[in-house]
Amino acid sequence: MTEHEKERAREEARKHALAREITEDFLERQRQRRQLERGWQLDMNFVAGNQFCDISPAGELEEEDPSFYWQSRRSFNHIAPTIDTRLARLAKVRPSLNVRAFSDSEEDIKTARICSNILKSAKNRIDLDRVIARATLWSETCGTAFYKIVWNYEEGNVLGTDDTGRKIYEGDVNVVALSPFEVYPDSLTAESLDEVDSLIHAKAVSVAEIKERFGVELAGRRIEEFSLLPYSSASGWKRPADGDFRPAADGREILIERYTRPSGEYPDGRLEIAAGEVLLYEGSLPYRNGEKGERVFPFVRQTSTELPGAFFGASVVDRMIPLQRAYNAVRNRKHEFLNRLSMGVLAVEDGSVDAEELAEEGMYPGKVLVYRQGAAEPHFLDCGSLPSEFAQEEERISAEFILVSGMSEISRNSANPTHVTSATGLQLLIDQDTNRMQMSVESVERAVKEVGRQILHLYKQFASARRLLRMTGTGGHTELFYFDASDISADDVQFDTEYDRSPEQIREDILSLYSMGLLRDERGNLSDDTRNKLLEALGYGSFDNARDISALHIRKAERENVELAQRDVEADEYDDHALHLLEHTRALLSGGEEDEAIKGRILRHIQAHRRKGG
Repeated sequence: MTEHEKERAREEARKHALAREITEDFLERQRQRRQLERGWQLDMNFVAGNQFCDISPAGELEEEDPSFYWQSRRSFNHIAPTIDTRLARLAKVRPSLNVRAFSDSEEDIKTARICSNILKSAKNRIDLDRVIARATLWSETCGTAFYKIVWNYEEGNVLGTDDTGRKIYEGDVNVVALSPFEVYPDSLTAESLDEVDSLIHAKAVSVAEIKERFGVELAGRRIEEFSLLPYSSASGWKRPADGDFRPAADGREILIERYTRPSGEYPDGRLEIAAGEVLLYEGSLPYRNGEKGERVFPFVRQTSTELPGAFFGASVVDRMIPLQRAYNAVRNRKHEFLNRLSMGVLAVEDGSVDAEELAEEGMYPGKVLVYRQGAAEPHFLDCGSLPSEFAQEEERISAEFILVSGMSEISRNSANPTHVTSATGLQLLIDQDTNRMQMSVESVERAVKEVGRQILHLYKQFASARRLLRMTGTGGHTELFYFDASDISADDVQFDTEYDRSPEQIREDILSLYSMGLLRDERGNLSDDTRNKLLEALGYGSFDNARDISALHIRKAERENVELAQRDVEADEYDDHALHLLEHTRALLSGGEEDEAIKGRILRHIQAHRRKGG
């Protein structure tokens, strides 16, 4: 064996040992938190209405058997509507990704404008609202959710082709929501991602996907672990009534990504990927997504309720499960009592009637009951009346649902038990529910802001060439803007704490401003530009008969501003030169004067308007 062959054999042995060490590390972390995973599965069952199951002493999820075959076992789900109400409330307090200038300098104002446009464009492209809604569903159900912010090299505009004819893309950012089942920290007592030194993202993927991504062909196997299956397979898991909680998928392998924080040995951190005890990749952390360009984990954590000394948060479902069990028991025993009252309990002397026939057919109306001569006449036992304790216990548990869930009746089922009639009083009651959810609200706000920061960091790192982004502006118009990495300052931005407002709230605010006269000029008139923007905000921007021709001139001038960043543009004879001069001057004062080439093109275009406009 040559020295080269020996070196290659040693390298193969090292890679195999590293892949096995990664796999064993993952299995150990999985074993340590198995009880947590069973609790999350129990929460999911109760939200779905499968409420007669529990965790056995062996740590597995099992169905509870009825004490008697005739016992009523219906679920009266109060957890699902509570989660729906909390999700609807959290969707309304979602912060907008607007960037505020760090100072009043023109450079900071320009940076804030560019960063805001980048975030708005990325938000629309990846449908960030849907990603946030999915993550919030996981955090409200299981207590914790995660966002993974990555750079996808297969997205964006096509730049060309390589030697093999494969298309080369400019790449773009992508954000996905992860369930807590997929993330394994090295310490379950860490209270944030900053306290974690190593993090594993594990998920069962098809061997075809592994071959496409890494060029390694694996045999694949049958995965039966619920926590590792992708959403498409996990959504078909069996219910307790089927006697099997474990879904299964063939032809898959567990893809383990282990992220290690930078250290003295590895200043840029480590990313190691293995599957089937085969090392697929090893290298530095890929993204400079931390403060001042540091390499950190591409994950953001979101919780429903923080727990001291715990990495994973708690869910409101955990608190509601004991109440839901008690409520189901009360309602089922109440129905059994009512059935006993309506059907009756028949007492017969032994041997006086055909007991089997009577048990099978019951005492239907018109039935002729023949009993043995000389025997005691069959009769119904007196079962009494429904005890008032049933109703009292049911009301008490319903009141505890409100206390534990933080959702009052006015939010959950639009009821007003307090009989408050004033609008101010009703709003105070609604605000109280929002205050009870303040911890969840703040967690969503922090997570969305951190996602926005990491998006900007990725564009700062990978958008080296000048890029053109399209975004939809007000009224459905497409707006174009150019930027490159030098235009982004991801460390010196501050996010606004404003929240996305509903169209009804926007219209109400506009009408209030109009009635106060704040939208009129010094002569009390509305300018054409203001009138067109009002019509667009009120939802009439798409109607030709509601638009003034000046709006079309303004849009044309805005398109010319984008083109002037790249080349000279000639003014047209039919332009409204006054409006065009206003828009081009605004572009010049909004950063165009800092680039001499752009400034020259805008000034030449302005002079052309002045010549043709007289």
